[in-house]
Amino acid sequence: MQLFSRLRPAVFGTSTTKPTEDTIPNEKQKELDAESAVSSPTQDDNEQTQQSEEERPDNEAQRGVQRAEAVTLTWSKPTLIAVFINVWLLYFVNAMQSSVSYSLIPFVTSSFSSHSLLNVIYIVANAMSAATYVPLAKVIDVWGRAEGYFIMCTFATLGLILMATCHNLATFCAAHVFYSIGFGGMVFCLAIITADSSKLKNRALAYAFINTPYIITAFAGAKAAEGFYYDISWRWGYGTFAIVFPVVAAPLFFVLKYNLRKAEKQGIIKKEKSDRTFLQSVWYYFIEFDIGGVIVFSVGLTVFLLPFNIASSAPNGWQTGYIIAMIIVGFVLLVAFSLYEKFLAPTPMLDFSILTDRTIIGACLINATYVISYFCWANYFTSFLQVVNNITLAESGYIGHTFEVVSGILLLGVGYLMRRTGYFKWLLYFAVPLYILAQGLMIYFRRPNQSVGFLVMCQVFTSIGGAVFIMIGQIAVLAAVDHQHIAAALAFLYVVGTIGNALGATICGAIWSNTFQPALAKYLPESELSNLPMIYSDLTTQLSYEVGSATRVAIQEAYGYAQTRMLSAGTAIMGLCFIWTLLIRNINLTKVEQVKGMVF
Repeated sequence: MQLFSRLRPAVFGTSTTKPTEDTIPNEKQKELDAESAVSSPTQDDNEQTQQSEEERPDNEAQRGVQRAEAVTLTWSKPTLIAVFINVWLLYFVNAMQSSVSYSLIPFVTSSFSSHSLLNVIYIVANAMSAATYVPLAKVIDVWGRAEGYFIMCTFATLGLILMATCHNLATFCAAHVFYSIGFGGMVFCLAIITADSSKLKNRALAYAFINTPYIITAFAGAKAAEGFYYDISWRWGYGTFAIVFPVVAAPLFFVLKYNLRKAEKQGIIKKEKSDRTFLQSVWYYFIEFDIGGVIVFSVGLTVFLLPFNIASSAPNGWQTGYIIAMIIVGFVLLVAFSLYEKFLAPTPMLDFSILTDRTIIGACLINATYVISYFCWANYFTSFLQVVNNITLAESGYIGHTFEVVSGILLLGVGYLMRRTGYFKWLLYFAVPLYILAQGLMIYFRRPNQSVGFLVMCQVFTSIGGAVFIMIGQIAVLAAVDHQHIAAALAFLYVVGTIGNALGATICGAIWSNTFQPALAKYLPESELSNLPMIYSDLTTQLSYEVGSATRVAIQEAYGYAQTRMLSAGTAIMGLCFIWTLLIRNINLTKVEQVKGMVF
């Protein structure tokens, strides 16, 4: 309109009417018109200014978020495609090593005569991992995505090296902590990088694509684990990936750093300069990352959860002094952590404003409930299949990884449905009942003398429900926040999920230690009671007894007795998901704008 009004006098000037003296502007009027033309922005000027603002990172965002936006504003479409391919390869390597480790770790612990302490390793690793995600979110928000990714890749590589070279359970447990923190943190960084590189309506499809490697590794990983264990050594099952993983991980780091440098040269983002000394920087980041809170939280959670798994091996069971002391100390530390974070921490681990959003709360509770339910029985599942159903290590791995195969295919369809409809909540109304039904059926089929086919059927149904839970959890928390807070929201989801993992393993360990060993004592022939400690703690010893022998039948009955109780606990817990579903808002994904630049 401003442009049109300025042209109107010229149109009048073309009139055939002879201009009078009043219509001829004087010199003063010409000057005023010229000033008005300069000072009044045109529509083109406004559009150009708006476009310029859109092509720059958000000045109010944290430095790491600005850097992420600068990278996506700088790179080209071929670079974006290359990044997604590299992320896919990283998921492939992670899925492959995870599949191999899942099949090997029962034999690793058995080699140290500690098969029944399997859950202790998982609990310690999960507790430490849970305390890592929020500080990691702060690292990638304050420093940048590339820096956090590099740190986690270093931890993962170190963990693999230590696991390949360890000679006792304590070293393996410490190595597994580095391993879990590293790979869990790396996957978290990849999830954030994928979120930075995709629109919200397409994000489920992007996540589905990078998860497709699990379709391959579910079978290849189990077969590779069998080859490592029987033909080479379980140590090379970890050593191989200690070599392969850094090679695959390096390109993404350099692409992110290269495009950030390119953005700085183009003036899209300014290079950060700090006047702090080294000691001032150390103290600044110590406060910024809430290192004190991280230590108190991880120690408190570990000390609180461990007694539930080691109480059965204590001299006086639950009445043992150090068992009672660990529970009390752990609980006190967790309470102290909560009070410190709420009232004293300069920069709390968790942004408490996130906790007020009912969508985030509902998504996190669904994720935690599902994970607790799953890990109530999952850690001893492959051992059950080999001992009770008499199948090979590779075959048990195939069945154990049914989830990866089903979810890898199903998530593509789920992502497409979210993209087409723009909504995600409606999928929960199908997923929750299906999962509870399938897990309830497993209570009946997870016993001796049952068909493996029925076990696979139940695994397929639970995989359908579980895949929907995981995808909706991520999309829901991301849809509820802006780009500035996606790392914090996703970190909160990961923290709750990892704690749920530890709680599930704790319940599993408590049920296992209080059911499997007493059942062995009940069912074993009297001649084998002297071997009960070895049978209880060593999978290889369990498999050494001939199928059909009285001892093997007794071990199978003990497995069935323990597994049905684990599954009953998991199924009962899943009923809470009906309530959590009601908390989630029905957000329209197509109306939420988060990212800038060249994105999917």
